[in-house]
Amino acid sequence: MKKLSLNETARLLLEKDNYILISHRRPDGDTCGSCAALCRGLRSLGKQAAIYENPQFTPKFRPFLDGLTTAVLPADAFYVTVDVAAEHLFPFGLPPVQVALAIDHHGTNTGFARQTLVQPEYAACGEIVWALLQAMGVQPDASMAEAVYVAVSTDTGCFRYSNVTANTFRVAAGCVACGANIHPINRVMFEVKRKPRLELEAYLIKTMEFYAGGKVALNALPAELLAQLGLTEDDIDDISGFGRTVEGVQIAVMLRQVDGGAGKISVRTSGEFDAARICGRMGGGGHPAAAGATVPGGIPAAKQAVLDALAPELPL
Repeated sequence: MKKLSLNETARLLLEKDNYILISHRRPDGDTCGSCAALCRGLRSLGKQAAIYENPQFTPKFRPFLDGLTTAVLPADAFYVTVDVAAEHLFPFGLPPVQVALAIDHHGTNTGFARQTLVQPEYAACGEIVWALLQAMGVQPDASMAEAVYVAVSTDTGCFRYSNVTANTFRVAAGCVACGANIHPINRVMFEVKRKPRLELEAYLIKTMEFYAGGKVALNALPAELLAQLGLTEDDIDDISGFGRTVEGVQIAVMLRQVDGGAGKISVRTSGEFDAARICGRMGGGGHPAAAGATVPGGIPAAKQAVLDALAPELPL
C-alpha cells in the first residue's frame, strides 16, 4: 500500500481514462455526494467514469446519482473507493475487484487499496474531493457543487458537529459560489421528517437507557420495529446520534440487528470521549466523534459488548 499526497492523487487520476467509483455499504450523504462529484468531474475531463450500482442507494440520495451508476465492472477499469474505510464495508454483491486507489477521511482506514489518499483532518470525504477537483483543473459546475455540499453538510450534521473546521465552511462557501442551490438540500436532508420517523423518535424516547449518571444514552432499534413503523433507510440515516439530543449525554449508543443476525453498534461522542477508541475495543473504528462496530449475536450481544467497551472510559 502506497500513501499518496493530494497532488500525487490528482496526477494519478489525470493519467487514467476509465474509472469505476465504489461507495460504502449503507451509503450516506458523504459517500454518495463524493462519488457523484468526482464522477462528474472526471467526465468533464473527457474520461469514462461511473459509480458502481450500490443496491442500498436510497431515494434521498438518488437524484444526485442520476445517470452516473452502472452494474458493469470492466476488467480494465481503474477502481477507486470513496469514503470506504475497510473491505468489509464494500457494497453488498460487489464481485472481487482490485482497488487501485482509496480516497478516504477515516484515520482507521485499513490500507486495503494499492494506493491511498487518507486525510483524517477533513470532516468529510467531500472536502477531499473538492480539493482534488481543483488540483485536477476542474471548474465545478452546479451539479458537482451540490453533490459536494450534500457530502459535507450531511457528515457534519449541517455544520453542527465537532469535526467542523474552517475548511469545512470554505468548501461549503465554494459550493454556493459555484451555483449550489442549498435551500432545498437543507430542507430535504435536515428539516423534513416522515411520520414513521417521528413515531420512531417517540419510541426511542420511551425506551432510552441511561448509564454513568446520564452521560451515556443507549437505544436499541429492533428489526421488527422497522417493518412495523414502515421505516426506510432514509428515515434512520442520522438516528445514531439521537441520544445526544438529551442534555448531559456525552456518549450516544444505537444498536441494530443487521446482516445475518449480527449486532451493529453506532457510537457518537462529544467532549473528552473518543468514539473510534471505544469501537476499536470491539473490532470496529471510525472517527473520534462517530464510529461503529459489528459483533455476532444480535442486539443482546451488541449491548454487552458496548458496555464492556465503555467500562474503561467511565463508571457505568
